[in-house]
Amino acid sequence: MLDTASPTTAKAPPRDHAAPALPARPPLLRREALAFALFAFFAIAPGLAQLGAESYLLSLVIRAMIFAIAALSLDLILGYGALVSFGHAAFVGIGCYAVGILMAHAVSDVFVQLFATLLASALFALVTGAISLRTKGVYFIMITLAFGQMVYFLTTSLAAYGGDDGLTLPGRSAVFGTDVLENDTVFYYVVLACLIGVYATLRAIVGSRFGRVLRGTRENPVRMQAIGYDPYRYQLAAYVIAGMIAGLAGFLLANQLEFVSPAFISWQRSGELIIMVVLGGMGTLVGPIIGAMSFLFLEEILARITQDWKLIFGPLLVLVALFARGGILGFFGRRG
Repeated sequence: MLDTASPTTAKAPPRDHAAPALPARPPLLRREALAFALFAFFAIAPGLAQLGAESYLLSLVIRAMIFAIAALSLDLILGYGALVSFGHAAFVGIGCYAVGILMAHAVSDVFVQLFATLLASALFALVTGAISLRTKGVYFIMITLAFGQMVYFLTTSLAAYGGDDGLTLPGRSAVFGTDVLENDTVFYYVVLACLIGVYATLRAIVGSRFGRVLRGTRENPVRMQAIGYDPYRYQLAAYVIAGMIAGLAGFLLANQLEFVSPAFISWQRSGELIIMVVLGGMGTLVGPIIGAMSFLFLEEILARITQDWKLIFGPLLVLVALFARGGILGFFGRRG
Protein backbone atom coordinates (compact mmCIF):
# COMPACT_ATOMS: atom_id res chain seq x y z
CA MET A 1 0.00 0.00 0.00
CA LEU A 2 1.34 3.37 -1.02
CA ASP A 3 2.20 5.91 1.66
CA THR A 4 -0.05 8.90 1.08
CA ALA A 5 1.92 11.23 3.35
CA SER A 6 3.73 14.00 1.53
CA PRO A 7 7.49 13.59 1.16
CA THR A 8 8.04 16.74 3.12
CA THR A 9 5.94 15.53 6.00
CA ALA A 10 7.36 12.03 6.01
CA LYS A 11 11.00 13.04 5.86
CA ALA A 12 11.03 16.20 7.91
CA PRO A 13 13.75 15.86 10.54
CA PRO A 14 12.83 16.25 14.19
CA ARG A 15 13.36 19.72 15.60
CA ASP A 16 16.11 18.40 17.86
CA HIS A 17 18.13 17.45 14.77
CA ALA A 18 17.63 20.62 12.78
CA ALA A 19 20.48 22.10 10.77
CA PRO A 20 23.05 23.85 12.92
CA ALA A 21 22.55 27.54 13.38
CA LEU A 22 24.92 30.13 11.99
CA PRO A 23 27.85 31.08 14.24
CA ALA A 24 26.78 33.43 16.98
CA ARG A 25 27.96 37.02 17.09
CA PRO A 26 28.39 37.55 20.86
CA PRO A 27 32.05 36.42 21.04
CA LEU A 28 33.06 39.16 18.60
CA LEU A 29 30.85 41.66 20.41
CA ARG A 30 32.47 40.69 23.71
CA ARG A 31 35.89 41.28 22.17
CA GLU A 32 34.84 44.70 20.95
CA ALA A 33 33.46 45.54 24.38
CA LEU A 34 36.69 44.35 25.98
CA ALA A 35 38.75 46.45 23.57
CA PHE A 36 36.61 49.48 24.41
CA ALA A 37 37.13 48.81 28.13
CA LEU A 38 40.90 48.56 27.64
CA PHE A 39 41.02 51.82 25.72
CA ALA A 40 38.87 53.49 28.38
CA PHE A 41 41.31 52.26 31.05
CA PHE A 42 44.24 53.64 29.08
CA ALA A 43 42.41 56.95 28.69
CA ILE A 44 41.95 57.43 32.44
CA ALA A 45 45.28 55.89 33.48
CA PRO A 46 47.10 59.26 33.70
CA GLY A 47 44.51 60.42 36.24
CA LEU A 48 44.91 57.21 38.24
CA ALA A 49 48.69 57.54 38.06
CA GLN A 50 48.49 60.82 39.97
CA LEU A 51 47.49 58.78 43.02
CA GLY A 52 50.90 57.06 43.02
CA ALA A 53 54.25 57.25 41.29
CA GLU A 54 52.92 59.14 38.29
CA SER A 55 55.97 59.25 36.02
CA TYR A 56 56.86 55.60 36.65
CA LEU A 57 53.32 54.32 36.02
CA LEU A 58 52.88 56.46 32.92
CA SER A 59 56.17 55.18 31.54
CA LEU A 60 55.15 51.57 32.16
CA VAL A 61 51.73 51.95 30.53
CA ILE A 62 53.22 53.79 27.54
CA ARG A 63 55.67 50.96 27.06
CA ALA A 64 52.83 48.43 27.29
CA MET A 65 50.84 50.30 24.63
CA ILE A 66 53.85 50.52 22.30
CA PHE A 67 54.52 46.80 22.57
CA ALA A 68 50.79 46.19 22.11
CA ILE A 69 51.09 47.94 18.73
CA ALA A 70 54.03 45.69 17.81
CA ALA A 71 52.12 42.60 19.00
CA LEU A 72 49.05 43.63 16.98
CA SER A 73 51.19 43.84 13.86
CA LEU A 74 52.52 40.34 14.49
CA ASP A 75 49.02 39.00 15.13
CA LEU A 76 48.02 39.99 11.59
CA ILE A 77 50.51 37.56 10.06
CA LEU A 78 50.71 35.01 12.90
CA GLY A 79 47.12 34.81 14.09
CA TYR A 80 45.40 35.37 10.74
CA GLY A 81 48.07 34.17 8.30
CA ALA A 82 49.82 31.41 10.31
CA LEU A 83 53.21 32.99 9.49
CA VAL A 84 55.56 32.50 12.45
CA SER A 85 58.12 35.28 12.08
CA PHE A 86 61.14 35.11 14.35
CA GLY A 87 62.54 38.35 13.00
CA HIS A 88 59.66 40.71 13.64
CA ALA A 89 61.68 42.80 16.08
CA ALA A 90 63.79 43.90 13.10
CA PHE A 91 60.93 46.19 12.03
CA VAL A 92 60.78 47.68 15.53
CA GLY A 93 64.52 48.27 15.31
CA ILE A 94 64.20 49.89 11.89
CA GLY A 95 61.68 52.32 13.36
CA CYS A 96 64.00 53.09 16.26
CA TYR A 97 67.05 53.65 14.09
CA ALA A 98 65.13 55.74 11.55
CA VAL A 99 64.49 58.18 14.39
CA GLY A 100 68.01 57.88 15.85
CA ILE A 101 69.91 58.33 12.58
CA LEU A 102 67.81 61.30 11.49
CA MET A 103 68.20 62.86 14.94
CA ALA A 104 71.98 62.41 14.66
CA HIS A 105 71.82 64.50 11.48
CA ALA A 106 69.67 67.22 13.11
CA VAL A 107 66.43 66.10 11.42
CA SER A 108 63.92 66.14 14.25
CA ASP A 109 60.63 66.80 12.42
CA VAL A 110 58.13 64.13 13.45
CA PHE A 111 56.54 63.86 10.00
CA VAL A 112 59.87 63.39 8.21
CA GLN A 113 60.92 60.75 10.74
CA LEU A 114 57.58 58.96 10.54
CA PHE A 115 57.66 58.93 6.73
CA ALA A 116 61.21 57.56 6.77
CA THR A 117 60.19 54.92 9.32
CA LEU A 118 57.21 53.66 7.34
CA LEU A 119 59.09 53.74 4.04
CA ALA A 120 62.13 51.87 5.38
CA SER A 121 59.93 49.29 7.15
CA ALA A 122 57.80 48.75 4.05
CA LEU A 123 60.80 48.31 1.76
CA PHE A 124 62.52 45.90 4.14
CA ALA A 125 59.29 43.92 4.55
CA LEU A 126 58.71 43.84 0.79
CA VAL A 127 62.19 42.56 -0.02
CA THR A 128 62.53 40.07 2.84
CA GLY A 129 58.91 38.97 2.61
CA ALA A 130 59.20 38.29 -1.12
CA ILE A 131 62.04 35.90 -0.31
CA SER A 132 60.78 34.44 2.97
CA LEU A 133 57.31 33.62 1.68
CA ARG A 134 58.81 31.32 -0.94
CA THR A 135 59.41 28.97 1.98
CA LYS A 136 57.05 27.28 4.42
CA GLY A 137 57.01 26.05 8.00
CA VAL A 138 60.29 25.85 9.86
CA TYR A 139 62.15 27.20 6.83
CA PHE A 140 60.11 30.39 6.99
CA ILE A 141 60.92 30.71 10.69
CA MET A 142 64.62 30.27 10.08
CA ILE A 143 64.84 32.69 7.18
CA THR A 144 62.98 35.44 9.06
CA LEU A 145 65.33 34.81 11.99
CA ALA A 146 68.28 35.18 9.61
CA PHE A 147 67.00 38.48 8.22
CA GLY A 148 66.37 39.77 11.74
CA GLN A 149 69.90 38.89 12.81
CA MET A 150 71.26 40.59 9.71
CA VAL A 151 69.67 43.85 10.84
CA TYR A 152 70.93 43.24 14.38
CA PHE A 153 74.54 42.82 13.28
CA LEU A 154 74.24 45.75 10.89
CA THR A 155 73.24 48.07 13.73
CA THR A 156 76.05 46.79 15.96
CA SER A 157 78.51 47.70 13.22
CA LEU A 158 77.25 51.30 12.93
CA ALA A 159 80.02 52.87 15.00
CA ALA A 160 78.91 56.37 13.94
CA TYR A 161 75.55 55.71 15.65
CA GLY A 162 76.78 54.06 18.84
CA GLY A 163 77.42 50.50 17.67
CA ASP A 164 76.89 48.00 20.50
CA ASP A 165 76.40 50.79 23.03
CA GLY A 166 73.44 52.31 21.27
CA LEU A 167 72.66 55.94 20.60
CA THR A 168 71.24 58.51 23.02
CA LEU A 169 68.84 60.96 21.40
CA PRO A 170 68.90 64.68 22.18
CA GLY A 171 65.14 64.70 22.77
CA ARG A 172 61.84 63.68 21.27
CA SER A 173 60.62 64.46 17.78
CA ALA A 174 59.50 68.01 17.05
CA VAL A 175 55.96 68.79 15.92
CA PHE A 176 55.94 71.86 13.66
CA GLY A 177 59.12 73.00 15.33
CA THR A 178 57.75 72.67 18.88
CA ASP A 179 58.75 70.26 21.65
CA VAL A 180 55.16 69.43 22.59
CA LEU A 181 55.99 65.69 22.76
CA GLU A 182 58.42 66.37 25.61
CA ASN A 183 55.33 66.54 27.82
CA ASP A 184 54.79 62.97 29.03
CA THR A 185 51.00 63.30 29.19
CA VAL A 186 50.80 64.62 25.63
CA PHE A 187 53.07 61.84 24.41
CA TYR A 188 50.97 59.32 26.33
CA TYR A 189 47.81 60.29 24.46
CA VAL A 190 49.65 60.32 21.13
CA VAL A 191 50.66 56.69 21.77
CA LEU A 192 47.10 55.84 22.80
CA ALA A 193 45.75 57.43 19.61
CA CYS A 194 48.21 55.35 17.59
CA LEU A 195 47.14 52.17 19.39
CA ILE A 196 43.44 52.84 18.78
CA GLY A 197 44.15 53.76 15.15
CA VAL A 198 46.16 50.57 14.57
CA TYR A 199 43.50 48.42 16.22
CA ALA A 200 40.69 50.00 14.17
CA THR A 201 42.71 49.66 10.95
CA LEU A 202 43.51 46.00 11.56
CA ARG A 203 39.93 45.28 12.59
CA ALA A 204 38.77 46.75 9.26
CA ILE A 205 41.41 44.75 7.36
CA VAL A 206 40.59 41.37 8.91
CA GLY A 207 36.87 42.02 8.42
CA SER A 208 37.32 42.84 4.73
CA ARG A 209 37.58 40.47 1.77
CA PHE A 210 41.36 40.76 2.08
CA GLY A 211 41.15 39.47 5.66
CA ARG A 212 38.87 36.60 4.66
CA VAL A 213 41.27 35.56 1.91
CA LEU A 214 44.18 35.78 4.35
CA ARG A 215 42.37 33.49 6.78
CA GLY A 216 41.57 31.19 3.88
CA THR A 217 45.24 30.91 2.97
CA ARG A 218 45.92 29.95 6.58
CA GLU A 219 43.37 27.15 6.46
CA ASN A 220 43.86 25.81 2.93
CA PRO A 221 46.13 27.72 0.52
CA VAL A 222 45.63 25.13 -2.24
CA ARG A 223 41.88 25.62 -2.22
CA MET A 224 42.24 29.42 -2.22
CA GLN A 225 44.49 29.16 -5.26
CA ALA A 226 42.00 26.87 -6.96
CA ILE A 227 39.21 29.44 -6.67
CA GLY A 228 41.35 32.19 -8.15
CA TYR A 229 43.27 33.83 -5.28
CA ASP A 230 47.04 34.00 -5.13
CA PRO A 231 48.02 33.24 -1.49
CA TYR A 232 51.54 34.60 -2.02
CA ARG A 233 50.34 38.09 -2.97
CA TYR A 234 47.94 38.35 -0.03
CA GLN A 235 50.52 37.06 2.45
CA LEU A 236 53.13 39.47 1.12
CA ALA A 237 50.72 42.39 1.42
CA ALA A 238 49.92 41.39 5.01
CA TYR A 239 53.64 41.04 5.75
CA VAL A 240 54.33 44.57 4.48
CA ILE A 241 51.42 46.02 6.49
CA ALA A 242 52.63 44.23 9.62
CA GLY A 243 56.17 45.50 9.06
CA MET A 244 55.02 49.10 8.74
CA ILE A 245 52.97 48.90 11.93
CA ALA A 246 55.89 47.34 13.82
CA GLY A 247 58.05 50.17 12.47
CA LEU A 248 55.57 52.64 13.94
CA ALA A 249 55.99 50.90 17.30
CA GLY A 250 59.76 51.36 16.99
CA PHE A 251 59.30 55.03 16.16
CA LEU A 252 57.27 55.50 19.34
CA LEU A 253 59.67 53.41 21.44
CA ALA A 254 62.66 55.52 20.39
CA ASN A 255 60.76 58.66 21.32
CA GLN A 256 59.73 57.29 24.68
CA LEU A 257 63.17 56.06 25.73
CA GLU A 258 65.13 58.74 23.85
CA PHE A 259 67.60 55.97 23.19
CA VAL A 260 68.07 53.32 20.50
CA SER A 261 70.07 50.12 20.77
CA PRO A 262 70.70 46.90 18.81
CA ALA A 263 69.18 45.10 21.80
CA PHE A 264 65.74 46.14 20.47
CA ILE A 265 66.34 43.97 17.39
CA SER A 266 67.65 40.73 18.87
CA TRP A 267 65.83 37.43 18.26
CA GLN A 268 64.88 37.38 21.94
CA ARG A 269 62.73 40.46 21.36
CA SER A 270 61.03 38.71 18.45
CA GLY A 271 60.38 35.76 20.75
CA GLU A 272 58.86 38.08 23.34
CA LEU A 273 56.48 39.48 20.73
CA ILE A 274 55.38 35.95 19.83
CA ILE A 275 54.84 35.21 23.52
CA MET A 276 52.69 38.34 23.89
CA VAL A 277 50.47 37.30 20.98
CA VAL A 278 50.12 33.69 22.16
CA LEU A 279 49.69 34.71 25.81
CA GLY A 280 46.81 37.05 25.04
CA GLY A 281 45.18 35.01 22.28
CA MET A 282 46.14 34.69 18.61
CA GLY A 283 43.82 35.85 15.87
CA THR A 284 41.72 38.10 18.10
CA LEU A 285 43.44 41.53 17.90
CA VAL A 286 42.38 42.37 21.44
CA GLY A 287 44.36 39.37 22.72
CA PRO A 288 47.79 40.82 21.81
CA ILE A 289 46.94 43.99 23.75
CA ILE A 290 46.12 41.89 26.81
CA GLY A 291 49.21 39.77 26.21
CA ALA A 292 51.54 42.79 25.99
CA MET A 293 50.10 44.26 29.18
CA SER A 294 50.30 40.93 31.03
CA PHE A 295 53.83 40.21 29.86
CA LEU A 296 55.26 43.61 30.82
CA PHE A 297 53.36 43.97 34.10
CA LEU A 298 54.31 40.43 35.19
CA GLU A 299 57.91 41.07 34.22
CA GLU A 300 57.92 44.26 36.27
CA ILE A 301 56.32 42.65 39.33
CA LEU A 302 58.46 39.51 39.30
CA ALA A 303 61.67 41.48 38.72
CA ARG A 304 60.96 43.36 41.95
CA ILE A 305 60.64 40.08 43.85
CA THR A 306 63.75 38.31 42.59
CA GLN A 307 66.55 38.69 40.08
CA ASP A 308 65.78 35.19 38.83
CA TRP A 309 62.27 36.20 37.82
CA LYS A 310 62.52 34.28 34.54
CA LEU A 311 62.56 31.02 36.52
CA ILE A 312 59.05 31.93 37.70
CA PHE A 313 57.85 33.50 34.48
CA GLY A 314 58.82 30.51 32.32
CA PRO A 315 56.66 27.95 34.16
CA LEU A 316 53.76 30.42 34.16
CA LEU A 317 53.92 30.54 30.36
CA VAL A 318 54.00 26.74 30.25
CA LEU A 319 50.85 26.61 32.40
CA VAL A 320 49.10 29.08 30.12
CA ALA A 321 50.05 27.01 27.08
CA LEU A 322 48.78 23.81 28.74
CA PHE A 323 45.57 24.97 30.41
CA ALA A 324 44.56 28.17 28.62
CA ARG A 325 44.15 27.18 25.01
CA GLY A 326 43.52 30.37 23.12
CA GLY A 327 45.53 32.37 25.64
CA ILE A 328 44.16 34.52 28.42
CA LEU A 329 41.28 35.70 26.26
CA GLY A 330 40.31 32.15 25.34
CA PHE A 331 40.58 30.94 28.96
CA PHE A 332 38.17 33.55 30.31
CA GLY A 333 36.01 33.46 27.16
CA ARG A 334 35.12 29.83 27.80
CA ARG A 335 33.98 30.81 31.27
CA GLY A 336 32.14 33.93 30.21
